[in-house]
Amino acid sequence: MAQNLPPIKPKVTPIYQTSVFTFEDVNDLEAYFEAPNERFMYSRYSNPNNSELAEEVNKLEGGDGAVVTSSGTSALFTAIMIYCQAGDHVLCAEEIYGGSAVLLNQELSRSGISVTYVPSDKMYDLETFVKPETKLLLAETITNPLLRVFDIKRLAEACRRNNLKLVIDNTFASPVITKPLSLGADVVFHSVTKYLSGHSDVTAGVVVIKGEEAVKRTKQIMMYYGLNLSPFESWLAARGLKTLRLRIKQHSSNALAIAQFLENHPKVKRVYYPGLAAHPQHQLAQEQGKGLYGGMLAFSVDDEVEQVNKFMRNLKTIPFSPSLAGVSTSVSYPAGTSHRALSPEKRNELGITVGTIRLSVGIEEPEDLIAEIDQALAAI
Repeated sequence: MAQNLPPIKPKVTPIYQTSVFTFEDVNDLEAYFEAPNERFMYSRYSNPNNSELAEEVNKLEGGDGAVVTSSGTSALFTAIMIYCQAGDHVLCAEEIYGGSAVLLNQELSRSGISVTYVPSDKMYDLETFVKPETKLLLAETITNPLLRVFDIKRLAEACRRNNLKLVIDNTFASPVITKPLSLGADVVFHSVTKYLSGHSDVTAGVVVIKGEEAVKRTKQIMMYYGLNLSPFESWLAARGLKTLRLRIKQHSSNALAIAQFLENHPKVKRVYYPGLAAHPQHQLAQEQGKGLYGGMLAFSVDDEVEQVNKFMRNLKTIPFSPSLAGVSTSVSYPAGTSHRALSPEKRNELGITVGTIRLSVGIEEPEDLIAEIDQALAAI
């Protein structure tokens, strides 16, 4: 009966929930090895769902190829290992996601890769930090959690002067706001968990690369270290990616409205959002982000933990969640989550104070969000 059915032509890619693919015979297997990019053998190597997600993100970022991984952290690991081995040295922006710093400090150092952190005001003048064994500079397009914006073109120029590769974490911005490869970066990676997937139901990463040899090496790292993403999570992420542009526009619009509200609130000491005219890199953010500033912001209240607790407890629908970028708004506490591994002295030096709160603005009605935040601030 089934043999008489017409060919199945699904509009959406099915979920290929299989660990392995079959072959007709040995000749068919040899055909795979002659053109492995055109066929599938084992889902640790590649899978149709992984390939779809990688290809779609690659189009958005304008790369020569992309590889999806099991998380944003494994994407960072992959990006560094493209160019580094034992004995090499990495430069990293001082303002960086705490989890990235932990990977560099605690794990890659065990593999013989050393790191030097570059202060923000020295990021375009790297000469004093470069060693003969330095291979790359790592930075974020928009920093976590205080929303500093780096000039990717200037970073790329500084790297070229010193024969370094530029690796950019574009998670906060997304390719809708900034495309670092077009501005001179060599590698871009994302925590797909955040904006690319967008619905707080996927843990994944992606690395987008310039250069055929670098693409080949990236695929090898993913395969040999077993950093592959499951087919189902790839399918979910590709599904979320379809609404990325719409979501980013609403995230950005809502975040700007909330930032403007917070800027004038008597309980708020400072607001960190690139869309505000008072932000130190506002003009750069406007030009580099094409008028969009993203859905992330941070603000500070009095430096007392209980004040922060009162604010969080009085939010009616906005949860305290140590992640970001879902369609629903959430609040986080950098000193206790993303940057917990840093010493209190280092956090204060970076401006991550006891009273710093990070807000991941969703796509709800902005008036409702402002009203909820206002009544929570009234409680402190």
